[in-house]
Amino acid sequence: MPDAAPLWATVVLPVALAVAAVVTAGFDALLSGSAERGSARTVREAGLRAVAPLREALRLLVQQPRRTTAADRLLGRLGVVLVPLAAVLAGAVLPWGFRAVSDPSVGIVWFNAMEALAWAAVWLAGWGPNSALSLIGGYRFLAQGLAYELPHMFAITTAALGAESLRVGDVVAAQEGLWFVVWMPAAFVVYLLSALAMAFWGPFEYPLSRDAAGGAATELAGVDRLVFLGGRWLLLVVTAGFSVPLFLGGGQGPLLPGWAWTLIKTAAVLMLLVAGRRALPVLRMERYMEVAWMVLVPLTLLQALFVAVVVLNR
Repeated sequence: MPDAAPLWATVVLPVALAVAAVVTAGFDALLSGSAERGSARTVREAGLRAVAPLREALRLLVQQPRRTTAADRLLGRLGVVLVPLAAVLAGAVLPWGFRAVSDPSVGIVWFNAMEALAWAAVWLAGWGPNSALSLIGGYRFLAQGLAYELPHMFAITTAALGAESLRVGDVVAAQEGLWFVVWMPAAFVVYLLSALAMAFWGPFEYPLSRDAAGGAATELAGVDRLVFLGGRWLLLVVTAGFSVPLFLGGGQGPLLPGWAWTLIKTAAVLMLLVAGRRALPVLRMERYMEVAWMVLVPLTLLQALFVAVVVLNR
């Protein structure tokens, strides 16, 4: 079980997550630049491509906010702020190495609850501007959430079942000698898919799709847009990071300290998710819902059944 983290970790956590989000965004920008203009010929050119997200952030900081008629500014702003807040609160139960800011007895339930908070946040961000296209984006995210949440819940519950505990630290401890990904591969794959959907990323960016002029973020500009899209990157980092204690043994590994193994594993998962964005097309909600209900839910139920049989016969 992870040791209790010092008090200062509560301050360091959001900073560390923000740094990880910036680095991930830089890696994505580097891949995008290579796909559009070819491989960088010099280190300077590669560096300029990697810092493109920072330049965009500075531009948004000085951009004027956009106003719409009869907008519900309070709910709209609340939704924008709740996106990164939900990501940081979900990250509170992430053990970096063998220490977590908080390791409650229902840590997995807490993580899932913060994901539900992100549902409300994106919908409110789409509702607030009183714009048809942003509202369409908000409703698309709700539909996406209904499609991915059930298989996602079964996937993380399977890890808890294997450890016979809802405490994240106990899940990490239960993987000593054999990581859960080895005998729960279906749950791991479904979790990674739901991580993309949670961050409305890659094949699941339909809530921000161009066919709706940017969807939920259509009317967001300036600092509002920066906070909302920054929260999206934070969600991607946190959901990718949570796969490490759930399925990849947390900080367990030879030679290196636990925190180093956590960083290496999280970076590997993030690289897989960011690179995978270019391998899959954006999915329409009705098609994904068919796959979710007809394939992913039965698959995760069978995986949970297999794990339950193994646990009962230990």
